[in-house]
Order: sequence, then C-alpha cells, then structure tokens
Amino acid sequence: MIPYSDLRPIHNMVRIELDKAYKRVMDSGWFIAGSELEKFEYEYASYCGTKYCIGVGNGLDALRLILNAYGIGKGDEVILPVNTFIATALAVSYVGAVPVFVDCNRKTYNIDVDLIEEKITEKTKAVIAVHLYGRCADIDNIKKITDKYNLKLIEDAAQAHGAIYNKKKVGNLGDAAGFSFYPGKNLGAFGDGGAVTTNNDMLASKIYTLRNYGSKKKYEHIYKGCNSRLDELQAAFLRVKLKYLDQWNNERHNIALFYINNINRDYLELPEEDKDGRNVWHVFPVLCNKKKEFQDYLKNKGVETLNHYPIPLHLQEAYHSLGYKKGNFPVAEECATKEVSLPIWVGMWNGICKELVRCIESFNFE
Repeated sequence: MIPYSDLRPIHNMVRIELDKAYKRVMDSGWFIAGSELEKFEYEYASYCGTKYCIGVGNGLDALRLILNAYGIGKGDEVILPVNTFIATALAVSYVGAVPVFVDCNRKTYNIDVDLIEEKITEKTKAVIAVHLYGRCADIDNIKKITDKYNLKLIEDAAQAHGAIYNKKKVGNLGDAAGFSFYPGKNLGAFGDGGAVTTNNDMLASKIYTLRNYGSKKKYEHIYKGCNSRLDELQAAFLRVKLKYLDQWNNERHNIALFYINNINRDYLELPEEDKDGRNVWHVFPVLCNKKKEFQDYLKNKGVETLNHYPIPLHLQEAYHSLGYKKGNFPVAEECATKEVSLPIWVGMWNGICKELVRCIESFNFE
C-alpha cells in the first residue's frame, strides 16, 4: 500500500527532539502565550525574512485577521482565485466582504493574472494571491496591479512553506501573508495552527491584539477580538520541525523531478518544473482525461490518490448566492474534472517512487 501521505517517517526522524519539546512544555506548566510561542514567532519570521510572525489558531484565522486588521469588511470586495481551498474565500466572507473569483492559469493552477484587472471595481480593497500546491503565484505582475489601484496584496501561503520567488521566501512578498500549520502541510503541527507574517508595524500590533480577545492588557479590550492563539505545545513542535523544513522540501523537490522525468507524458499532463522560483510541491497534481478509471486502477494497485479540488468555489452550495454558474470559470472547471494528486511525502524516496511510476506506466489509457 502506498498512502497519499505518511507523516511517520519525518516524525520518527525527529522523535527524540519532539519528546524533549513536549517535556519542556509540560515541565514549564505554561501552555498559552509563553516562551515557546515567542521563540517560534521569532524563528519563523527570521526564516521568512519578515519583521513579524504572529502565531494564530489556524490558517483561516490568519487570513481573516489580516483582512480585519486592514479594516476590510461590509461593502468591500476582495479578489481571489476560484481554484483554491474554501478557507481563502471564507476569510473574506467572515469579515463581511464579498469574494470575487478569478479563473486559474492552466499551467500553474494559480490565479490568471491577465484576468485580475477586469474584476477590479471601486469596492475592491485587496487581492489574495494563493501559492497553490506549493508553487508561487506570479507576484511581480500581481503587484503591478495592486500598486496601480492601491490595493493590499495578501499571500495565502498555506501550502507553500519555504517556497522561494525571486530569492525571497513566501510570506515576505506582499503586505502580509497567512500560513496554515495543519498536520499535513510541509511544516505541520500536531493539530490546527497558523501564523501571519508581515513587515508592517501597525498591522502586526493590531493582529497581536485581535488574536487575544482584542486585548493588550488583561481585562482591557481595545477591539472586539477573538481567541486565536497558537498554543505552546504546537509552537514547541513547530520549532523542532522548522529546522528540517528545507531538507524535507528538497526531498519533495527530488520526488517531483523524478515523476516529471520518468512518467510518460503521453499518459498524463504533468506540471512543469518551476523555472522562476522554488516550488515546494505540497501537492503533485496531474491532469487525466480518464480520472475515475485512473484512480480506480491505482487504488486496486494499492496506491492512494486525492483530488484538489473536485468542486470549484463558484459551484459550491455555500457560494450559490453570488450568482455564478457552470461555465463561468472554464479552466478551473476543467482542472476539477481532471486533476489527480499523486502521493508525495518525505520518506518515499526512492524505491516507492519507482514502484509508483511502474504502476502508472502499466495503466492502459486507450
């Protein structure tokens, strides 16, 4: 059996350090907003190259708090790709703004920059650039648009920890970025977790306050905030794993290159290697005209695959009220019907990769 993802190899690799981190937190008797969080925030900000990292409860809260801190809300619009996980849109909805969807680029799966400008109105306040599957969005060209219209550029970096664009890491490419540390991410906690990175002093200060019930001083509340704090135990575990993130991303990169170089391109439409940056390959997506047959075949061979994402946001019942219809975003809809995510995880190099390629090559696509 080849699972889609297996976290046991990386956890076994650092088990002694994780056990020490657990003991350190337990012995301290301090579990919320303590030294482990402060140290992780400093270390992750340094890793991303930003002034600030603010640990929060999850990736959705990270994006929501950014929008909230910028004062984006009712009557405003935020542009984002239609081909992304629903959390990107939910963050916009939760602050009372309207998500405005844009189709994706067929080669990168990321937002099609050429289609952004036509969606801008006087109500538009920001663009959320999602670094989908670990590949950086076309930030330089998106930034030209956001600068032209004085819009905030927010990164959804939930799938792209450590990805590099023009020699800078994601999280340090726009006005602010939201990260998720969901367990399956390239940098994953042992539960939910997230963070905001930014170089903006005022934004960071406000998010620090908002995440803690809107309070800087106990029982004194400046804003109607929320409870969204990365806890000490998760911060301690993330500090251990952060030290190995680049090493683990390199292995994912090697697996992706092995797929690209060894899977017959006549059978599947494979992603291209990223020549303008460093894709960290959170997902290895392929397009297949016979998606169900292909997945059923691999399942029978003991290979688990996933679909990212089988229903585009505009066709989700949750966003029916926006009035979009089938056919509005043809590229995203095509990807939804054809996309198959192949297993990619640290520890499957090299024998498992070869076995998987052999399985794929033996499938009859005729």
